[in-house]
Amino acid sequence: PQVWLIGIAGLFGYHFFYFTALRNAPAVEASLIAYLWPLLIVLGSALMPGEKLAWNHVVGALLGLAGTVLIVTKGGGLAFDARYAFGYAMAAVCAVLWSSYSLLSRRFPSVPTSIVTWFCAATAVLSLACHLALEQTVLPDGAGQWLAVLGLGLMPVGAAFYAWDIGVKRGNIQVLGAASYAAPLLSTLVLIAAGVAEPSLRILAACVLITGGAALAAKSLFLRKPAAESGARASQSRAGA
Repeated sequence: PQVWLIGIAGLFGYHFFYFTALRNAPAVEASLIAYLWPLLIVLGSALMPGEKLAWNHVVGALLGLAGTVLIVTKGGGLAFDARYAFGYAMAAVCAVLWSSYSLLSRRFPSVPTSIVTWFCAATAVLSLACHLALEQTVLPDGAGQWLAVLGLGLMPVGAAFYAWDIGVKRGNIQVLGAASYAAPLLSTLVLIAAGVAEPSLRILAACVLITGGAALAAKSLFLRKPAAESGARASQSRAGA
């Protein structure tokens, strides 16, 4: 029961509160609040058994957040308005839900990733019910939009959840959180490659911040092997002596 609750609340709750936030607050501010979840994962990992939070994990996540601010705001400022407090709160709930789902999933490493299929199915049923109750139905217009919907279902709202489940259960949770800020950067680079967006110094700066932050968070992974090799050589030297 715990696994089902965590999985369905994580997948369905994240999307429900995210779209609720976008309906009740400006997209830029709501998106940035929602994108606090990678930082919350890094900080929340300190509460996980067997995990050790270091300064480079926190700084790396903060650098990634700074790069995301550059991308989402397009170099402009932020304008938080009290009129949109409900939307901001919904975005914050969204961030807390996804970070909690990610951290709690790590506590159940023996649960197979295949169960994500059923989490997605339950999320689809609940989403359909909410759509019929709260939204006006607008069907895709033409084959191109139907293919776009299919592509979204197969990849970012499908296969990505399987990959994420494997990552949070078997990977370095702090590095995973910091590296998650690459998502808006990759989206922007795809738009640039497609000719929809223009390259700029702002994008370059965001790239440096996000990539540098992820590399800093992964510092211990880069240094682990050389340290282990030097330790092995020292042991061999002592044994030879």
